[in-house]
Amino acid sequence: YTFADYLMWRFKERVELIKGKVLKMSPAPAPIHQKISFRFSGIFYNYFKNRSCEVFSAPFDVRFSNKDGSTNTVVQPDLSVICDHTKIDDKGCIGAPDLIIEILSPGNSKKELSLKYNLYEEYGVLEYWMVHPLEKSIQIFVLENGKFIGKRPITEDDTVISYTFQNLSFTAKEIFDNL
Repeated sequence: YTFADYLMWRFKERVELIKGKVLKMSPAPAPIHQKISFRFSGIFYNYFKNRSCEVFSAPFDVRFSNKDGSTNTVVQPDLSVICDHTKIDDKGCIGAPDLIIEILSPGNSKKELSLKYNLYEEYGVLEYWMVHPLEKSIQIFVLENGKFIGKRPITEDDTVISYTFQNLSFTAKEIFDNL
């Protein structure tokens, strides 16, 4: 399938298109997922509000094009930071965001851990944060020479520091406290 097909679908459930294949997304996220997403959104809003990058939360389509220009991959990361405004159009983002956050849910862990990791690496996402709500941890991957390098896992008592955005740091407790 292609992005043109994706635009025509009227599924009741949310789907993503990865390399031409339709993948169902998890049902509506659990409250813990939504709380974490909201907390990240607040922190990111405050950090980016006077900067040139923009933050978008799901549902927001991120499209990746093949070498021939066709698009058969559309994903909806939980949060996306995009600094190149030419990538933003009325349908979402075309090309790699600078930073992506995916919050794992019981039904999507395999997809995030494998498919999306490989996809984000292949298309050049500079920084990918994988959030584990039940473990109260964050794994950050940074793109170096075309490959993701995993950094030390961040737990509830640690400080989260972006490798791409100078001075974007906060305590993990701000994300996970009282969940």
